[in-house]
Amino acid sequence: MPIKKHLAVTSLLGASFAALGQNSFIVEDLKVEGLQRVALGAALTHIPINVGDTVDQYTISQTIKALYKSGHFDDIVAYRDGEQIIFKVQERPTIAGIDFDGNKDIKDEQLNESLEQQNIRVGEPLDKTVIDNIEKGLIEFFHSIGKYNAKIEMSIVDLPRNRVRLKLEFNEGDAASIRQINLVGNELFSDEELLSLVESQQDLPWWKFMSNDRYQKQTIEGDLEKIRSFYLDRGYLRFNIDSTQVSVSPERESVYVTANISEGDTYTVKGYDFIGDLLGREELIKSIIPLKAGELYNGSIVTSSEEFIKGYLARFGYANAEVRTIPEIDDETKEVQLTLSVNPGKRVYVRRILVNGNQVTADEVVRREMTQLEGAWLSNQNLERSKLQIQRLPYMEKVDFEVKPLPGVDDMVDVDFTVKEQPAGSFQAGVAYGSYGGMQFNVGVSESNFLGTGNQLAFNINTSKSQNNYSISYTDPYFTPDGVSQGSSIYYSSFDGSKLGLIGYDSRQYGIGTNFGFPINAINRINFGIRWIDEKLDYIADYEQTRILRLAFLNPEDPDGAYNFTKYELSAGWSRMTVNRGMFPTAGSRQSLTFRATSPNSDLNYFKVDYDSRFYWPISNDHRWVFSTRAGLAYGNGYGETNGYEQTLPFQEFFRISENELRGFERNTILPRAIQRRMTEIPGSTLPDGTTTSNIGGSSEFDSLVPGGRIGGNAKATLGAELIVPTPFLDEDNTSSVRTSFFVDAANVWDTEFDVDRYSNLHEDQYKKLSDYSDPTRFRVSTGLSVQWISPMGPMLISFAYPLKKEDDDETKTISFNISNTF
Repeated sequence: MPIKKHLAVTSLLGASFAALGQNSFIVEDLKVEGLQRVALGAALTHIPINVGDTVDQYTISQTIKALYKSGHFDDIVAYRDGEQIIFKVQERPTIAGIDFDGNKDIKDEQLNESLEQQNIRVGEPLDKTVIDNIEKGLIEFFHSIGKYNAKIEMSIVDLPRNRVRLKLEFNEGDAASIRQINLVGNELFSDEELLSLVESQQDLPWWKFMSNDRYQKQTIEGDLEKIRSFYLDRGYLRFNIDSTQVSVSPERESVYVTANISEGDTYTVKGYDFIGDLLGREELIKSIIPLKAGELYNGSIVTSSEEFIKGYLARFGYANAEVRTIPEIDDETKEVQLTLSVNPGKRVYVRRILVNGNQVTADEVVRREMTQLEGAWLSNQNLERSKLQIQRLPYMEKVDFEVKPLPGVDDMVDVDFTVKEQPAGSFQAGVAYGSYGGMQFNVGVSESNFLGTGNQLAFNINTSKSQNNYSISYTDPYFTPDGVSQGSSIYYSSFDGSKLGLIGYDSRQYGIGTNFGFPINAINRINFGIRWIDEKLDYIADYEQTRILRLAFLNPEDPDGAYNFTKYELSAGWSRMTVNRGMFPTAGSRQSLTFRATSPNSDLNYFKVDYDSRFYWPISNDHRWVFSTRAGLAYGNGYGETNGYEQTLPFQEFFRISENELRGFERNTILPRAIQRRMTEIPGSTLPDGTTTSNIGGSSEFDSLVPGGRIGGNAKATLGAELIVPTPFLDEDNTSSVRTSFFVDAANVWDTEFDVDRYSNLHEDQYKKLSDYSDPTRFRVSTGLSVQWISPMGPMLISFAYPLKKEDDDETKTISFNISNTF
């Protein structure tokens, strides 16, 4: 007779065993029949008897239990043939596949994870006894999110070769809404005040269709904790949520939540002490933590004090410090004495730091940004600083780290840094289009992570309707191991101002330069540089603003010839950077101050000062909503004299407005105009012989003014504010490469050397043609929407802008599009 698990031992062994007088015998052979997937050796390891052993009914029953516990078999039958025992088994079917249908709230990945926790996965044997538990667990999950009408049907489809396919069909139904949240026992604070703290919403009217009053158990639990924290932060140390009931309506479409609370009285902190080991820093910690005797108990302050102490100890390698506050409550005096128990544990050291995810960037490029070192104690401050400094690299999109304890070792860990790279430049060849520059031919490389070295290389040939630029530059940010950078560049450019709405002049210059940067600390750097420049100006239009340069350097022997200058330019700068990312930062700031001046032995003597700052404040915890501001100031002027003329800032060095600084306006349209003053001529007299005398000049008040093209000025100010918002229809993986923002821009360029009073004696018709180009308040303002994308071929920008404040002769535009802009 077959032996089965649920039968008594006597019936399991059958008549042949019962025929034995003492129900025992010596085993001469063991056989297992019915094996398919399970190897014979694996099956025998679960049989606790061997040939030569004496067995009885109890031994056989225990053997069958051991085989069932192996998890490989659905049915086991035992036979005795003489002195031989034969186990005939039926293996559990192998799971060939798992299908889900109809699930919306639970993703396939979550379902597979839940099944794997119960050892239900493809390739494993199926234990049919857990099927009911799976269905019950899933139903409980749906109830926790308010779907009380959810139904689950699990079916098993038999396949050849003892395989099965599991199929779970879901009918989730609609989620129950919260009809009402009742608070019972609150007297000090009203329902409205307490419910304003919670995330759950109740009984919403139809017009609030964008809001959500769906019931979710976890959300309700979190809301009750917010109410608890509200009371604890105000000194109600004995506050308690006595009970919570959730009642479901008969149709299971809505729920009623009732919370019974006890408010209690307020308690004052009598004092606080420390027990345990504070590593000799007790007085320092006492002076910093916000706990104060004599003030109302505040749960948030107690928690923040605990976290501060743990964080402070973690700076020195005590990563597993435990801090626990023990209250001694005096209900008569309504006071509480706090004792902070501190156990720093063992100092933890870093065995190894691993870098993962860098496909292009060399390991050493990432490691040189780290302040956490291998072999040193683990410091949370150094880990966060290392993450921040790596993330500031323009070719890094995202950086995370994980501290992994070593099994069996309580004072040593490994740290895994995982980086996600992003394009940090472009390789270009062909034709590009910009709304400002029109069609452009460009060939070149601009890469901030050249060959994965972290060095910056730029090689460009750019031609457009107004200018040609050819340049090569190379920068090594770690020219020395301690972070001194060195860069070199060589360039050639030609420029035709008349094709950009500026005054007419041709410029040609080439130069070579080098610079060095020195780190002051982790966020501050200073830079020094020098450049040699050879410049040639030709076809300079005759305007008031170009007059001094023309007269000071005029060659009397060749008055129509070109102007040639040699300049030696020195520069010094300071920069401060605390942003969390190199590209598209969401927190922190950037500031820079640059001073450039030509040396006294240069043909042109002038200086320029430029300050720029940007700030980013995250509004949401996930940094998808960010408020950003920027401000820039610049000023330049000349020094010394040439041929009796006091030098000013040369007009070709005047400041202008880039397209990113003031969107909604054509580039250069808001700059001061060049002014040409023409003398009024009176025709000469006719002589008796019929000839005429030369024209003579009339009074200067009858001079005429001819406004020319835009020229710029020696002072500049830019302002801006942006609200950075999540980009619609974009998955989370691409949020670091695309940025959408609403902006307000403001900018002005003016000329401090321009004196409008010089033209006050002109006739009114001429004088009114002038604007006061020395006025720093003539700001133009625009607003709009901007989308920026770090594409594989370079940064791209498209903006939609509307001018809010403009002047009559300003030229505006609504849409702008550019490739390879600098953000």
